[in-house]
Amino acid sequence: MIRWNLILLAAVLISALADVSINHRARKLVTSYEREQERMRALEVEWGQLQLEQSTWATHARIEEIARRRLGMHTPRTNQIITASP
Repeated sequence: MIRWNLILLAAVLISALADVSINHRARKLVTSYEREQERMRALEVEWGQLQLEQSTWATHARIEEIARRRLGMHTPRTNQIITASP
């Protein structure tokens, strides 16, 4: 009888330790998942900011201003325009 009690006690202890271990692992996974979700949201915000910045840098007015100031370009006069016909 004592032998069966010890076997059952060992089985209960092993089961309890397995349950604790599984719950701990599940909590760690949930925490990791939430951390990655937060990181994903931060990256989405950064992506939106980068797209906005790219659209700002690529505006026609800015490109024209750089062409005039840095490259010394200007709009051609009427007599400098040559049209090609097919």
